[in-house]
Amino acid sequence: MMMNILVVGIGGQGVMTAADVLARVALAAGWDASKTEIAGMSQRGGVVSSQVRIARRVLASEIVPGEVDLLLALEAAEGLRWCHWIAPGGRAIVNTMRAVPPVVSSGRARYPDDPVGDMRRLGVTAQPVDAGGIAVALGDVRLTNTVMLGAAAESLPFEGDALLAQVLQNFAGKEKLRRLNAEAFAAGRAVTSPVAA
Repeated sequence: MMMNILVVGIGGQGVMTAADVLARVALAAGWDASKTEIAGMSQRGGVVSSQVRIARRVLASEIVPGEVDLLLALEAAEGLRWCHWIAPGGRAIVNTMRAVPPVVSSGRARYPDDPVGDMRRLGVTAQPVDAGGIAVALGDVRLTNTVMLGAAAESLPFEGDALLAQVLQNFAGKEKLRRLNAEAFAAGRAVTSPVAA
């Protein structure tokens, strides 16, 4: 068994943090895991991507287009941009938040009207999640990546509670942040749970 996960978004969204959490929880659960990342112009809101490969034994760390089992897109247009990487039978979980880059606001490019709809028209199984809206409602847009990890919890080869525990390890001794991240994770998990479907 092998699972290939691609986490994508823009700088400042916590793409690398989310991928790191996924790799760490896989290792703690007894799997082998590798992680690679491309930051690009991440500090300026540029594209960021990170690959996580989970298996009993990982022999090669690089994932190539057509091999991704789960695309976790922290920004909607980035989900559309990377959806050709999804394997047959794979799926995407997409934050519906739109981060319009300067090239669009200057009129030199166009932001897609409906990134999730476009993905579905291409045959991709795509689950929209208003992670940005949930995070803002909880009081901090930085919770977006935790919402998205919660949304991915039931699609991973380890227990969702183990994933939550790994997220919360980042906030040891910071009870308010632990509570907010636990709420964010639960909210994301509720969106994609079988009961919510």
